[in-house]
Amino acid sequence: MSVIQRFHLLHTNDIHSHLEQTSQVYTLVSRYRHEWESNGEPVWMLDIGDHTDRERMETEGTDGQINNRILEATQYDLITLGNNELLTFSKPQLNQLYQDAGYRVISSNVVHKETRQPPLWIHPRWIEERGGVRFGFLGATVPYPVVYDLMGWQVMEPIEALERQVKQLKGQVDVLIILSHLGLPSDRMMAEKIEGIDLILGAHTHHLLEVPEQIGDTWIAGAGKFGRYVGHIWIDYDQTKGQIEQVHGECFPTAEELPSSRIDELISEERRRAKNVLSKRITELAIPLVVNYYEESPLGNLLADSLRQWTKADIAIVNSGQLLGSLPMGPVTLEQLHQICPHPINPVLLRIQGREIYHALEDSCLQEIVEKEVYGFGFRGKNLGSLCVSGMTIVYDPESKPRRKICSVQINGKHLAEDEEIIIATVDMFTFGAGYSQFKKGQVIRYFLPEFLRDLLAWRLQQTNAISQAVQNRWQTAKDV
Repeated sequence: MSVIQRFHLLHTNDIHSHLEQTSQVYTLVSRYRHEWESNGEPVWMLDIGDHTDRERMETEGTDGQINNRILEATQYDLITLGNNELLTFSKPQLNQLYQDAGYRVISSNVVHKETRQPPLWIHPRWIEERGGVRFGFLGATVPYPVVYDLMGWQVMEPIEALERQVKQLKGQVDVLIILSHLGLPSDRMMAEKIEGIDLILGAHTHHLLEVPEQIGDTWIAGAGKFGRYVGHIWIDYDQTKGQIEQVHGECFPTAEELPSSRIDELISEERRRAKNVLSKRITELAIPLVVNYYEESPLGNLLADSLRQWTKADIAIVNSGQLLGSLPMGPVTLEQLHQICPHPINPVLLRIQGREIYHALEDSCLQEIVEKEVYGFGFRGKNLGSLCVSGMTIVYDPESKPRRKICSVQINGKHLAEDEEIIIATVDMFTFGAGYSQFKKGQVIRYFLPEFLRDLLAWRLQQTNAISQAVQNRWQTAKDV
């Protein structure tokens, strides 16, 4: 007669510091964990990356410590790293977060660039026996080689790295599970290519699989985003036959769960700490700096100026949608800058032809482009907005037909030719094809990490000529020239 042991895996992914949902996640997880463990059924709690997001003030002001405390309080067993963790926190900050964490960090493709070895707090694989069954866990993060390199990490090709680890684990584990922050297409490719994987828990593409997919002998699951769902996989293992008997899965919605007072109090405590850190005063404004999403404005000019001067480029171009609000007259704090510019977006230097700049500026005069909604690529705003510039003068005719409005562009008093190559400062999301698509045609010279746009704003605001230059017009109508 067969002896069947049931195991449970609860999983979250891409919470992106939606902290209120973590309170409801805690309630749900605590209830089910108690029920199943009382029945002698082992439970793992797993996060598949991007738990953090510096858009959230509490994450920004505590360098992610609030997320760490929530993970520990919810009794997560294992997590893997998302691109948000690797690209928006420095190595010392990650060391501080994870070296003494009450859970284990699993990654099979992340190592130090210098030594090609993982830090002590990263486990390339994890084997744990529960109920007489050996479970093996591997993890992987989506690779963005150029930008990870600037943060001091080498993120290896994940499918190859996982395949090597799977071969090494053969015979050592009874059940093999991948924590995959690669996206659903890569998960499906992995299932087809690598034999021996029993379960892939996914993330990155925010896919919600209310029941798991099966490809060959591999099951694929994903729990959406923002803590709206907690994924649940249960595995029935036949200990007599030494094999998996059944795999089932579902996703529990969290919306109707009562918040946890424990997590709510933790969030309130860390919010106070974050506000204290971000209360640092940067400068005092004698005049308000407003942003306008349809035309030139002083705050948009200031952002463009900060990009140009930080990167030492000849010109800078950035969309006004990066700014979510204006700065009033009076003191300016780090918290205010975070409120108006929360994106994990970095500066970049591009080599690009003049014609692409002309095309982008023409697009900037179109209402449908300015009001275009943008999602992802680090952008945490809503609408794209018009283009703000620095180091250039644009003459345009607002009465002309669409895509015929730009009359001339001058840089340092010299006309910009369409076939001329120029080096510009802009934002990394443009190089990924988000927003003004013309910039994707440029050649990336350098990404600037770890600094975000709000860091550049803080730096620029402390310079004596920042405001006087920001109020100078760069866009001129043809009739005024």
